[in-house]
Amino acid sequence: MVFKVFYQNTLDEVPVRERTNVLYMEASTEEEIRKKLADRRYNIEFVTPLSEKALQYEKENNEDFQLEQV
Repeated sequence: MVFKVFYQNTLDEVPVRERTNVLYMEASTEEEIRKKLADRRYNIEFVTPLSEKALQYEKENNEDFQLEQV
């Protein structure tokens, strides 16, 4: 399953919407993603699974689309 992860680059600052980043990860569960990203020290705001339609939309409309695998 592919998840869309919204995060801030640092745990030391208050989250600001304009500085929110997104990455796409393939994993079995949200917990697996959070464990894998723990060493990056991201402030993970939200993790959501993507349906096939949503994934296709992201691929077509986001030129920076890159899928990371856990």
